Amino acid sequence: MSAQPQFQITTLEQYEALPEDVRAEVFDGQIYYMASPSQIHQTLLTELLVSIRNYLRKKGGECQVFPAPFDVKLSDRPLTVVQPDIMIVCDKNKLDRKRCNGAPDFIIEIVSPGNPSDEYIRKAFYYKNAGVREYWIVDPRRKTVTVNYFEADIVSVQYPFDSVIKVNIYDDLLINFSEIADLII
Repeated sequence: MSAQPQFQITTLEQYEALPEDVRAEVFDGQIYYMASPSQIHQTLLTELLVSIRNYLRKKGGECQVFPAPFDVKLSDRPLTVVQPDIMIVCDKNKLDRKRCNGAPDFIIEIVSPGNPSDEYIRKAFYYKNAGVREYWIVDPRRKTVTVNYFEADIVSVQYPFDSVIKVNIYDDLLINFSEIADLII
């Protein structure tokens, strides 16, 4: 999923005018087109989404989980709009039926082979500065999960795919990656 800058988009209206089938993100007004996700990417996304959704249903409360493509507008000026692979939003006031306006509480990005620096560098920077509480980077090639718990200033803690990993923004949400990894190996 090699994202390459193409041209400047300075307004939300310009972004919304893109064709419906175009997958793109905007960082500081610069648009980056994204390729379609792979089978491994989609398998990981589905398994993680279902685990999180089931937990949130049992727990109740205000938080909702969303898969990509669902826009998150991090900034108006300069325009920054992203489409995290998975996100949890606990503040319903950030949702306007079209997108999340502001930082989600929790984000998971699944690394694409074309440009891993997007998740590890660019998105980590933007997510931390926007106020995302926790950000995970799932890397199927390296078979690692990198946890960034920005809320507690804990960054770049790596776990192998055979780990059970705690979602830090919750007291009791654990994700068993060994069960998920077995589906993609």
